Amino acid sequence: MRSHLFQHTEPEGEPGAFQLATDRMLKVDLAGSGGFFYAKQGSMVAYQGDVDFAYEGSGSVTKLFKKAFTGEGMSLMKVSGRGDVFLAQDADEVFVLYLENESVTVSGDNILAFESTLTWDINRVEGASMMSGGLFNTTFTGTGALAVTAYGTPVVLNVDEPTFVDMQSAVLWSTSLTSSVRKTARLGAVIGRGSGEAYQLGLTGQGFVVVQASEGHPPLKEG
Repeated sequence: MRSHLFQHTEPEGEPGAFQLATDRMLKVDLAGSGGFFYAKQGSMVAYQGDVDFAYEGSGSVTKLFKKAFTGEGMSLMKVSGRGDVFLAQDADEVFVLYLENESVTVSGDNILAFESTLTWDINRVEGASMMSGGLFNTTFTGTGALAVTAYGTPVVLNVDEPTFVDMQSAVLWSTSLTSSVRKTARLGAVIGRGSGEAYQLGLTGQGFVVVQASEGHPPLKEG
């Protein structure tokens, strides 16, 4: 049998590493990952081998309270066993970051999976208030792999001067940056992809921010 389709087979990679099966799908080999990792609940699209999926919630009671209060955080599943697991989210593009005793701040909506060697917590953006949407995000720290998604091919901006990003378009940014929330001078000003957007994420210092080419998936229409 011949077909262009058969060019889309998973690549060979080192055990334990998070690998891209395609630019929109993550492959995780459980053999070298300590036997388990964490993923967004419902993100599994296929697996091979003897694999178990257990609901993990948001981690500790403190994180569960933070999630309930902020709306940020993740519904996680603990993936364990032996074999290969394939993950995806709404056909979004997938990117793998390898942290080496580092930390990064990520929007909860963009987190796909991460190794158990990373620690994480929910934090409020400096200067954010309930009026500005109460911007909360998740900070990962340590050494290990972290897979994130982006709706629309993202761009990485070097932050060496004050930079402002639409809140829904910011995927992740350096924890070395100082964050703030900026209010548009006129409430009716149309400066983002939506209409009348009044607040933006402000970043200063030295680092980077990843910006996706959209404000995320449009809400589903009630039918």
